Amino acid sequence: RISTSMPHLPVEYGNVTPKNVGQVRVLNQHIFPIVYADKFYSDLLLPGKADLSRLAYYNDVLVGALCCRLENEKAEDIAVVDPSSKGVRMYIMTLGVLAPYRELGIGSQLLQHLLDLVAKKYPHLEDIYLHVQTSNKLALDFYAKFGFQNIATIPDYYKRIDPPDCYIVSKKVRPAIEK
Repeated sequence: RISTSMPHLPVEYGNVTPKNVGQVRVLNQHIFPIVYADKFYSDLLLPGKADLSRLAYYNDVLVGALCCRLENEKAEDIAVVDPSSKGVRMYIMTLGVLAPYRELGIGSQLLQHLLDLVAKKYPHLEDIYLHVQTSNKLALDFYAKFGFQNIATIPDYYKRIDPPDCYIVSKKVRPAIEK
């Protein structure tokens, strides 16, 4: 587990529901430089996806969120995973905390929740990965503390932000299954 010298806030955690998915949209608009399509939010509510997202509340205010999806080897979103499936990965679509609540352990707790979930419920996954803008040193340092590594660069990944390049940042969860 990751420790921080800052005290942890009394944060409560919950899942995305039809009643709070609008709050997730507003949170993402404040945190991220890109706009997510309606499908992003409707997919969070699909059956079998409840444990792939986690919300962080402080004093009943949404201050952070983690949203993930399972993917097959073709990077297609999949809802149900057969434990014998090969090439299954967890993709972190978003992990963000409002600026006034950063450096207080909330993001670390959200990511640790995911790592614990993968170990318990998805032990067959090969890795967890995400895209990080090349200029986002804070995010790169954050993920490195959890054992994530920069494995590739994608030029011109982002269409409306500068710089447009991103890194693929990945953490191997278990050795790849032979195909």
